[in-house]
Amino acid sequence: MLIRNAELNGLRVSVRIADGKVAAIGQGLPDAGGPLFDAQGGALLPGLHDHHLHLHALAARRNSVRCGPPDVSNADTLSLRLVELDRHSAGWLRGVDYHESVAGDIDRDWLDERLPRRPARIQHRGGRLWVFNSAALAQLDPGPTDPLERKNGRLTGRLYDGDAWLRERMGATRPSLADVSRELAGYGITGVTDTTPQNGPGDLQAFASAQANNELLQDLRVMGGDALHGADASASQRVQPAARKFHLLESALPDFEACCRAVRRAHAANRNVAFHCVTRTELVFVLGVLRGTGTRLGDRIEHASVTPLVLLPRFHELGLAVVTQPGLVHSRGDRYLTDVDAEDRGDLYRLRAFLDAGIRLAGSSDAPFGEPNPWVAMQAAVDRRTREGRELGGAEALAPDEALALYTSPLSRPGTAAPGIRSGMPADLCVLDRGWARARASLADVRVRLTLRAGECIHRATRTSAPTERMA
Repeated sequence: MLIRNAELNGLRVSVRIADGKVAAIGQGLPDAGGPLFDAQGGALLPGLHDHHLHLHALAARRNSVRCGPPDVSNADTLSLRLVELDRHSAGWLRGVDYHESVAGDIDRDWLDERLPRRPARIQHRGGRLWVFNSAALAQLDPGPTDPLERKNGRLTGRLYDGDAWLRERMGATRPSLADVSRELAGYGITGVTDTTPQNGPGDLQAFASAQANNELLQDLRVMGGDALHGADASASQRVQPAARKFHLLESALPDFEACCRAVRRAHAANRNVAFHCVTRTELVFVLGVLRGTGTRLGDRIEHASVTPLVLLPRFHELGLAVVTQPGLVHSRGDRYLTDVDAEDRGDLYRLRAFLDAGIRLAGSSDAPFGEPNPWVAMQAAVDRRTREGRELGGAEALAPDEALALYTSPLSRPGTAAPGIRSGMPADLCVLDRGWARARASLADVRVRLTLRAGECIHRATRTSAPTERMA
């Protein structure tokens, strides 16, 4: 393939792709008769990486009903939506994105009033809670050892941190990743890290099969539990086991010494560790654990949702990377401004403070719990504006080039600088619909015209092509 008229480092260049790599970069490279793409002055960038998402949950969301903000903002709207769906469809109803600001702490009785016959389950937007109606509970056939919540011996319909039990009970099959993978490719994403803590060898092989079937187009690193210690990577090396994921809950923190032992086991198995931290208490707990166990290069904190400045020296001392989600400032910021104490708002989803402290920082979506579009997230990193346009943590804003860098760091080393585009590198690239000067002025408006992974076209925009564009 030959890409012509691409903007690279402020210059118009041609780039030849061969054998999955960048073969040559220059001006006026000859046409060798293969596929030809006219970039029309669009910026040529490294392929983007989403360093924290949940692929199967994102795929399942496509067949789910949105039950929370901004789609649904109050109980009446949600009730009408559920009743209407019940009237015109059958089978299980799966809802997502619920937040208690809509109708409070709903339970089976609340759902039974709207959905008395059809089995239904609704997931809280945090991902750890499912709420079932009575029809759904009857199909699940609970027993004496199930993890469902009870009050005075009666099932409330709530299930916390029970996805593994639920999958086993429902015999759920993994959804196809084809649509979400194409969506990610359309944003210029060539590599992702799945951070689902329950991932095991079966999930690793399922991901490898999805890639072999061209269902999953991106390179993938797979976090999970102890079961991935020593797990084999796929033969293609495009799927790799990654860090041991710890998903903490402030109200039920693990035994400190037991957690230390689990970290040491992971390190002994040549795996890094990654800790879910969304509260100050969780963060203090983790920093204490890692101070006791020691760290490996590549150990990381996920989210770092609330980070007091006083803790930053500990990150630096331990050599930790942070993988955060600037897009949540946009999608959830208005709720944060209502729910979070004013004195804590400056600690939310820090960016500038981490970089200024010399801490490695990378970006991600946490999809489906955040929106997967990295360009909207980059815009939020720059302007720190909520969906309604209010500022949240303006002192943490980044320059556009810094925001882009959150998504171009290597998949295996988040927060480290991406190598420049050069001859001999793998052709993981994307071409924007505009030059970088225009793109950086309005990142949320950027569209990606072409995405290549190892030289293979995994996305090409369907807009009318230039006369010189010739694709195989």
